[in-house]
Amino acid sequence: MKNKQKLFKRVKLFIVCYCLVGTALFYLQDKLLFRPTALPPNSTFHFTQPFTEANISLDAATKFNIVQFTPGKPYDSARGVVLYFHGNKENVNHYQQYASAFTRNNYEVWMPDYPGYGKSTGTFSEAVLYEEALQVYKLARTKYRPDQIVVYGKSLGSGIAAQLASIRDCRELVLETPYYSFTSLVRLVAFIYPVSLLSHYKIPTNQYLEKVTAPVTIFHGTRDWTIPYFHAKRLKASLKPTDEFITIDGGGHNNLFSYDRVQKKIDTLLSR
Repeated sequence: MKNKQKLFKRVKLFIVCYCLVGTALFYLQDKLLFRPTALPPNSTFHFTQPFTEANISLDAATKFNIVQFTPGKPYDSARGVVLYFHGNKENVNHYQQYASAFTRNNYEVWMPDYPGYGKSTGTFSEAVLYEEALQVYKLARTKYRPDQIVVYGKSLGSGIAAQLASIRDCRELVLETPYYSFTSLVRLVAFIYPVSLLSHYKIPTNQYLEKVTAPVTIFHGTRDWTIPYFHAKRLKASLKPTDEFITIDGGGHNNLFSYDRVQKKIDTLLSR
């Protein structure tokens, strides 16, 4: 009898803990998954390369702030634009270091901040992320043809970039450290929960890639502990025969731009 009572108490404790953790995951997932740093609307960016800012107002509460890095001299006009959708950390201040890889090839680089990141405002949601990407693309189309627009996504931004390229024409889609889907990524750490029901975000990158007609290039490192290499490798099944999945041996989640192979490949993509 005592053994049965002990077992019952343990099962009861497990169920209580399971429910408490599951409830926390449901209500606190945004704080666990995303690490934005907001900035005052009148704050000033200090970058070493030329840039301008643009704002897109979706509604009274939602404004998308875009930092537009330009090639500068000796170029009179850019060959095209890279729409760069960044990861889940901080804001454009954290990602501006990567702009020079594109501006040196005579491309503008437009980096929008998501709602709650930098100077962007509004409610953060999957639908809003897609709408922001579409609005940034529409703004780019007022200046550039589709064959002059490169869509680039890093980490969190990879799914957003893939969704945009699945509904709009572009010159190239480039994904850095992408995930198979947001749901399956979360399932890696919360596998005992019904993640598909608990998660506010689905972002099925694999499904979007199947609809992309533009050339696709993916970079992923074998020592990426944030989005594991084996997880991203599943995306190969969604690629066209002419697309590329480039493995960076020893590459991590945030250091791929330090590899010559990545730099040279980006140079090649932008020059062809």
